[in-house]
Amino acid sequence: MTLAYPLEDPRTAAPSRALSDVLDRLGVRLAYAKDAEIYAQEDEVEFLYQVVSGVVRTMRLNADGRRQVGDFYVAGEMFGLEPGPDHQFTAEALCDCQVQVVRRAAVRALAGDRELDRAILEATRRELQRMQEHVLLLGRRSAREKVAGFLMSLAQDHTEDCVQLPMGRQDMADYLGLTIETVSRTLTQLQGDAIVEFPELRRFRVTRWAALEDLAA
Repeated sequence: MTLAYPLEDPRTAAPSRALSDVLDRLGVRLAYAKDAEIYAQEDEVEFLYQVVSGVVRTMRLNADGRRQVGDFYVAGEMFGLEPGPDHQFTAEALCDCQVQVVRRAAVRALAGDRELDRAILEATRRELQRMQEHVLLLGRRSAREKVAGFLMSLAQDHTEDCVQLPMGRQDMADYLGLTIETVSRTLTQLQGDAIVEFPELRRFRVTRWAALEDLAA
């Protein structure tokens, strides 16, 4: 699974500083165009990655050809820090992105094996929590509850009036295990019920927090 945690997280302060130092000193900043592949599912793990700007999505193709979106990573978050030798997901640029990249061997040389192992252990714990939250979201009974929970997860940490929605309807559908038609219809219903409003296609505002929280709970 793909592992990520904020570098500023006080619960991971020591390993985060070590990894951040390596990224600043030895990392290379690369630009990726929208939908460009950063690494592929089953590629060998060689590098660590930090989103500088834009949004990165992880996804994998199932045996039947269906796509499952794993998660979305925003500026300041690391991804690709995995305990195993191979990547379990493909990472792609959701939009035009800048990503700081450093070789895993350089991290070990500068931060030390023990420091990197601590970071991987903490990242594993945090990614497990993210995965559990995703499973809970997928397990909700109705599409309305799933979409509401997703919007709440985006909106709850924002102080701005409008929340940016960097992913499109198809990405939302593949993350929530729904069809794009269902996602679009549910968003229209939530807007019709004055729970959220979309002044633009990729920006929304929560107009009835209590109603959204009840659906997302």
